[in-house]
Amino acid sequence: MKIGVIGAGKIGSTLAHLYTAAGDDVAIANSRSPDTLRDLEHQLGRHAHAVTAEEAARYGDVVIVAVPFGHYRDLPAKALAGRTVIDATNYNPERDGHDEALEHGDVTSSELLQRHLAGAHVVKAFNAMRWDHLRDHGRSAGANRRYGIPVSGDDPDAKWQVFDLVEQIGFEPVDAGPLVEGGRKHQPGTEVYTADLWADTLHARIGIEGT
Repeated sequence: MKIGVIGAGKIGSTLAHLYTAAGDDVAIANSRSPDTLRDLEHQLGRHAHAVTAEEAARYGDVVIVAVPFGHYRDLPAKALAGRTVIDATNYNPERDGHDEALEHGDVTSSELLQRHLAGAHVVKAFNAMRWDHLRDHGRSAGANRRYGIPVSGDDPDAKWQVFDLVEQIGFEPVDAGPLVEGGRKHQPGTEVYTADLWADTLHARIGIEGT
């Protein structure tokens, strides 16, 4: 699979490592230039390419967004139209600036991202586990128990793409429901955020029936 990654911080680079190790081709970008990512590109190996954000957006059918949430308006909306966008961001008022609507719960960060990327299919995932646990806690598909990764989204096909990607790196996807309703269940401040729960426990707490 070809995967674009916009954001080369802890989460973005960790996911890039995991997917290149699984044999996927990854185009990774940051807010500066590809030249600042040459060391990371070398570490990731032959399956990785350092590119601009616009190029990462156009690279694959699935694009992981792992930028500080306060910069979501800088994402190339036109280039991401029609693509599955994995929202791995979290609102952090100390870093991103205070937003009264977000702090009062009138809107979710994923909802704002979907509004900006109106032509894309936003699916929230990989936001609720620490980067080092993402790196270390994946298990084989045959393992008796795997850690759960909550997934929220509105488009069924996009959500299934993300389920497959979660499983590919050794975790079990847990369907938390639609983007807005589900995203509220695994954003910062919830009981499952950074809780590292086994998939069955996570499903019992926030999963929807039938999945």
